[in-house]
Amino acid sequence: MQPHLTLVSHALCPYVQRAAIALIEKDVDFERITIDLADKPAWFKTISPLGRVPLLKVDGEAVLFESAAICEYLEDTTDRPLHPPHPAVRARHRAWMEFGSNVLTLIAGFYNAADADALQRKRHEIRERFATLEAELSTRAGPYFGGERFSLVDAVFAPVFRYFERFEAIEDFGFFDGLPRVLAWRQSLAQRPSVQAAAHPDYARLLDAFLRARRSELSRRMAA
Repeated sequence: MQPHLTLVSHALCPYVQRAAIALIEKDVDFERITIDLADKPAWFKTISPLGRVPLLKVDGEAVLFESAAICEYLEDTTDRPLHPPHPAVRARHRAWMEFGSNVLTLIAGFYNAADADALQRKRHEIRERFATLEAELSTRAGPYFGGERFSLVDAVFAPVFRYFERFEAIEDFGFFDGLPRVLAWRQSLAQRPSVQAAAHPDYARLLDAFLRARRSELSRRMAA
């Protein structure tokens, strides 16, 4: 019997989205509770060791935290594996998942950059990471990171790429110029039903408001 699963979420958190994508890809029933991290409920503070989302509650008792641990739990306990079967390839996929988390850190630096020089530096760093991905993708064929088969690396990068829909509406930063494989991968992920369903219904509006409130170089360009 499948346990009752509850995903504790925040509307904009990309780490929540990767866990939600994994759940949807595995066709697992789950309940989703969205909280405001600026006004954390008392029950959340009690069960979240780091005060972050996502959390996965299992049968209302066991609480799993950190998206990587949640995804590994789902791999261990459900059908439709999203990791490749070969141990070495699986380990490489885990490493690329961590690479995706690093890109998210750079994205936060980009939208929080205090001035034009800092914004340009972060743009360059992100562009370098995408160039590394371009070289990796050149070793395989197919719409997804591993080729024809959707994997947890795809679940990690789909929320990464979602940010750029808004960034590109602000200005042409050239993140994907000369990177056709990364751009094609991004487009394939955007069309995936699990990726579309993982985002909060009001994601675009909430992200826009979040970026405008940063008091950063990017928010000033949005105002202009």
